[in-house]
Amino acid sequence: MLYQISKAAKYYGAETVFEDCNFEIRGKEKIAIVGRNGCGKTTFLRCLCGEENFDRGIISKQNGTTIGYLAQKALESDERTVEEELMTIYAHVFDLQKEMGDLEKQMEKHADEKTLAQYARLQEEFEAVNGYNWESEMRTVFTRFGFDLSDLKRKIGEFSGGQKTRIAFVRLLLSKPDVLLLDEPTNHLDLSAIEWLEGYVKNYPRAVVVVSHDRMFLDHVVDCVYDMEFGKMKRYTGSYSSFTIQKENDLERLQQAYDRQQKDIQRLQALIEKFRYKKNKAAFAQSKIKYLERMDKIELEKTDSKTFHAKFTPAVKGGERVLDVEKLKIGYDRPLCEISMEMHRGNRIGIIGSNGTGKSTFVKTLMGLVAPLSGSFLYGHQIEVGYFDQQLAQFSSGKTVLEELWDENPELDRTAVRSVLGQFLFSADDVFKTVDVLSGGEKVRLSLAKLLLKHSNLLILDEPTNHLDIPGKEALEESLKGFTGSILFVSHDRYFINQLATGLVILNDDETAVYFDGTYEEYTESLKTQQAVSKAESPKQQTAKNEKRLSPEGRRRRLAAVEKKITETEAELEKLRELRFDPDYYQDYQKLNELDEKISQLESEDADLMNEWEQLSEEL
Repeated sequence: MLYQISKAAKYYGAETVFEDCNFEIRGKEKIAIVGRNGCGKTTFLRCLCGEENFDRGIISKQNGTTIGYLAQKALESDERTVEEELMTIYAHVFDLQKEMGDLEKQMEKHADEKTLAQYARLQEEFEAVNGYNWESEMRTVFTRFGFDLSDLKRKIGEFSGGQKTRIAFVRLLLSKPDVLLLDEPTNHLDLSAIEWLEGYVKNYPRAVVVVSHDRMFLDHVVDCVYDMEFGKMKRYTGSYSSFTIQKENDLERLQQAYDRQQKDIQRLQALIEKFRYKKNKAAFAQSKIKYLERMDKIELEKTDSKTFHAKFTPAVKGGERVLDVEKLKIGYDRPLCEISMEMHRGNRIGIIGSNGTGKSTFVKTLMGLVAPLSGSFLYGHQIEVGYFDQQLAQFSSGKTVLEELWDENPELDRTAVRSVLGQFLFSADDVFKTVDVLSGGEKVRLSLAKLLLKHSNLLILDEPTNHLDIPGKEALEESLKGFTGSILFVSHDRYFINQLATGLVILNDDETAVYFDGTYEEYTESLKTQQAVSKAESPKQQTAKNEKRLSPEGRRRRLAAVEKKITETEAELEKLRELRFDPDYYQDYQKLNELDEKISQLESEDADLMNEWEQLSEEL
């Protein structure tokens, strides 16, 4: 048992955040803590890592257990380069390397059994801390978070706040604590980065505790779920999907047992009332009274199933052809992408792609907020557009919730406005809160209420699930599935995309866009098939395919990337070839064989890259 706490409690003044919670981390478990926004999940993580203290609880922790939490890993100096900051993690590796180097010099003069044993022990430890591959690991994790290798040489002070957070996240992952605490780790990551992080966390050799509203991420990663509700926690074994089924079954069984017991109680009370005043039955009635007093009464668990229920309805049906986009170049100072597509009534199209490919810019261009660089787009007959913007949804206002909605829809009476607000969980005194004090999720719900009253037949949504908890996302999915109009939306939530999209527009890094007719799950399956085919193809065939797909500018960018990769590969080859003259290798047959295999693999990769470089250079 790495960590265990019993009867954990946390209070803020008179408010109870959580109470009597039992929680444990066993071995290499991947644990999710789930619950509604504001239920105390983040506070619990902060208490686990020591940023806050539990007000009550008995803690047992295995000696030497290290706990890593993103907020604890503040970057120490803005003057350091990223590389210098990340290399501080590997101080132990460098110390071992120095010790091994000193011993190697010593063994050149004299190698006794004690020295050889000490060197073997150091070498084993060096391998255990990934000493031979630390640089490759650092570069892989760093680039997976959307950075270029050249960014390693930049000073930390040159990055934005969001980029610094991502660098701190990289540092945390590379430090490999015994328990890794992650609070909404998929926020602000694109789909490819999320999928990579999924694999990293799943294969992380130690324990992970994660708080996330990304259901697909949880389903692919965790093997244990703690459900936090009304200040209590309950442990479920299995994936997130398994947890939802188990919880539903538990509640159903409890309800059935409660109903049976209530019927039994009513039957006994009826018998008691019938016989308690009859002399010859008084003892019988008394025995039933005592039986009732001793009975363990079943109590129904409190569960928060409250969620918004909204029905989006278009005022007019609109034409069959909803939107035509013809060679539309989008961007600001430079083109990000060129898009051509058709949209028909009833289509629900998701827009996906890496960060920076122009997803939000595309929908802003369609809304007239950004001017197109070239090309055109045209809405169909009687198409009325309703727009949700992830940033505009986080607006501030001194108005009350009631005033905010009513001022935009003055034709409605008070009852109708309150009815709509009630659908989005603004009831009783909630409608008199000012917009400024609303949480992120409440502001999203208010923006959706405004959208509902527009009765548009085309909804354009930019990250509508941001700030919503899981019940909120599920409610939005159900509302949009029942919409009879058309939907064009941007999202990083793969579960939401898979539930809603009937087609996808994929924006690529080479400024091209492709349309896929099918669900997100079908799209990922098609990618796997393509990758399997690509592996079987020769480099020349792959290059020919790339040439057909890439624009001239895309080819130039690819050529630069290939040149850079060739330089890196050849530098790595040079290092490996030098190792052939190292006594550690030429005196160890097995190590030399492994080295030769690695060199052969890199030489093959280098040859493929050179072929691609020649093809691209010729084409350009």
